[in-house]
Parts: sequence; structure tokens; C-alpha cells
Amino acid sequence: MNIFPVVLCGGSGSRLWPMSRRGYPKQYLKLIGTQSLVQQTALRLRAIDGVAPPIIITNNEQRFVVAEQLRQAGVVPSSIVLEPFGRNTAPAIAAAAYVALQQSADALLLVLPSDHVIRNEKAFRDAIGTAAQVAADQYLVTFGIAPESPHTGYGYIRRGGALNGNASAYTVSSFVEKPDAQTAARFLADGHYDWNSGIFMLKASTYLEELRHYEPNIAEHAELSFRQAQLDNDFLRLEPEAFAACPNISIDYAVMEKTSRAAVVVTHELGWNDIGSWTALFELTDLDDLGNALLGDVLAESVSNSYIRAEHRMVAAIGVDNLIVVETADAVLVAHRDNAQDVKKIVERLNTSGRRESVTQRRVVRPWGSYEGVDEGDRFQVKRIVVNPGAQLSLQMHHHRAEHWIVVKGTARVTNGEKTILLCENQSTFIPLGNKHRLENPGKIPLELIEVQSGSYLGEDDIVRFEDKYGRASS
Repeated sequence: MNIFPVVLCGGSGSRLWPMSRRGYPKQYLKLIGTQSLVQQTALRLRAIDGVAPPIIITNNEQRFVVAEQLRQAGVVPSSIVLEPFGRNTAPAIAAAAYVALQQSADALLLVLPSDHVIRNEKAFRDAIGTAAQVAADQYLVTFGIAPESPHTGYGYIRRGGALNGNASAYTVSSFVEKPDAQTAARFLADGHYDWNSGIFMLKASTYLEELRHYEPNIAEHAELSFRQAQLDNDFLRLEPEAFAACPNISIDYAVMEKTSRAAVVVTHELGWNDIGSWTALFELTDLDDLGNALLGDVLAESVSNSYIRAEHRMVAAIGVDNLIVVETADAVLVAHRDNAQDVKKIVERLNTSGRRESVTQRRVVRPWGSYEGVDEGDRFQVKRIVVNPGAQLSLQMHHHRAEHWIVVKGTARVTNGEKTILLCENQSTFIPLGNKHRLENPGKIPLELIEVQSGSYLGEDDIVRFEDKYGRASS
């Protein structure tokens, strides 16, 4: 079968702050194991027969992050589609449908959030096999998860009768909004309700046909934005004006809850978790004899039932119980496990006050590597810069700052005005204010250097680009 995975990489990930932030949400984090969630999602598909390379849906800000993570995982996507604006899942899936139909008129879309965990991969493969057979007959298929608790954070699906005697495929009786605690408990006791996973299997042509019927505005403008899309290196940029005209609506509201065709739910024991809070992540982590999950450089004395994670510094805890403690380079979260869902309130306060801690981490990923703030003060800033082998920064200049570069590892090729020099470990150079300059890594190992900036203004927007292999030149 022609199955085209559609990996949705949007979202702000505020519920796992301070690790997850708007500019670097949870799907790009290594929360469980040695790979990020988006890498796990992409690699999970390799064991499934008849599956094409994935179609990635992301945005302009995260394009280089997802591209680099896929490269590191050895995954070559069929397309990386850039949404100019967030418009929820219905327009995004429509754009993916047009991409898939270019390759196959019978394309089946396997729509996958990129930030979920699936522990039972055999059951996942079995569910996909069942869903593909059903979707090929023009049913719209969603994946249901057998509820383990009366969870109030998920939508629910009420199962109807078995589809043609299939023991794992049922007609959908109704979709239900996130319930209150009492209603969720009743759903759990009833035994006919599943959690809505947000995973779908749809024939691309069928989905677009239903979209034209129920949400013609989305169908029209999503198609127009695709037809007028621009190819930018490895990225397909949807046309902004047309895409902006799409209503901001999910596939559930747009099609699944309205369709005159039978919506079908496929239910398997997937070991699924959307990691919607630090408590959810705690429940997925191996615990010690005192019920603790201790990750990183953590010293614990008389601590029980707690999740403590140190990303940069040593964290010591004494005599506490039932806590979430998460340390990052620029923020520390301390919360009672029962209040883990309230992290979003802190993020809202950060957003209201305009603080950057809700948006970016200290380490910022760029297409050529990364940089991380080390220190800053009045008229100076210190950064640690890592340039990937063979990569280069843009040819650029600054109006308000000069820079000192000290190489600590690897080899740097530096363009500084009219001169080009090579610098090795422990060598340095000075870039005067206003000089055109470029930094390159000609070697086979990452280049690491310390950059000291000094001047009247040190913002990242004080960059004039003249040449850039990543299409970011500004003059």
C-alpha cells in the first residue's frame, strides 16, 4: 500500500517548561532514551512495510532544527513543508494530502503527532495494517487508546459496533470533548470509550473530498497555498496569504465529527503516552527503590516519589517527597507532582511579562550548528559557538559590535575583511565593528570557539547578511 506518513511538528510544548519552549518544543528533546521524540517517531516507521519517506509539517522557526535532527537519525524525508502560520491540523493535513497525491493517486496518509511515545511498536504496526485496509475502502480512521485512568486532559471516542466483524476496528458512535473528572470516571467504567490519540489514517483523496464538502474554505485556500508554494533549498514554503485565509480548525472539528462516511476507530494496546506533563513523564521513567526518577547529576538524601532532572548543574535534594524538580541553564522548576499541569500558568506569566525564558533556551540551534550564552553584562556578551564539520556562517557584518574569537577545538577558516586565515586550537582573531566576516569549519570534527562581543548593542538582529548558503541573506 502507498502509505505516506505525515509528521506534525508544530506546537509550543509549554507543559514541559523549562526544558520545552516555544522555539524548541518537546518533540526535539531527548526526554526518554538517546533520541528526541521526533527522531523516535520517524525511526518507528522504518519497520513498517509499504511506508514512504515521511512528509514533515513544521514552521519557519523550527525548520533547521527538524532537518538537522532527521539528518542525525539518518532519515531522509520526502518533503519538509513550512506553514507560514499555525492553522491547526485540518489545513496542515490538507497540504500534506496534495504533496502525497503528487506521488500516488491512491496515497494513504498516516497522520502522526511528533511528540508522543509508543512503547509497543509491534501493536503499532498491527494497528497501521488494520487501519490501512479500512482507509483504503474510503473510511476515515482514527486511532483510539484504551483508557488506563479517568483522564480529563484527553478527548474521548465512543465506540459503536465492530466493522465487518473486525475485532479491532469499530464505527465511531461519537467524539467527546475533554470531560470533567466525574464524566471521565463514567467513561472508564462504561468500557466503550477510548482516548483520542490524534493519530489518523486517511485516503488523501477521500479526506480532500470531505474537506471540500464540510470546510470548503480550508480546501480552497490550502490548495491555493500549495499550488503557489515556493521551494527553498530543502523546504517547501506554502504561500502565506492563501494559507492565512484557512480557518484555524482541527481535523476532528473539520471532518471527523461531520463526515457522512463512517468514521472508524482502530483500537490496539500501543503503550501510548502524549507526555502531557512532568507527571506523565515521571510515570514513563524507570524508578529507584524509593520511587524516584533521578536524571543527570543529582544527589538525593531521604527523597521519595520524586522526579529530579539536572541538565547543567548538580542538583541536591534532601528530605522531600512527591516533587518535580527540573534544572536547565537559565531556569529551575520546583513543583508538587499533583500540580504539574499548572506549569502552563508560569509560562503564561512569562509571556505576559515579555521574558525570553518561555521562548528560547540558552543554547540556540542554527543550520550551521549552535551557540550558547555563557555570560553577559553592560556592553559585553560571551558565547560558546559550535560549527558543524563542513558548515559555514553567513558572510555578514555588524553595525554596533566588535567580536573576539578564540578557538578551543578544531580548525576555523575566518574571512575578516579582505583576508582569509586558518586558526587552530588556542589561536584567536579580532573582528572590528563594520568588517565583513565569515566563520567556516573546514575540518572533520566540530569547531568550538568562544566569542566575546563588545559594543553598544548586542542583539541578534544586528546582523547584515551578504551571502548565506541557507537563504537568509538580507542585502
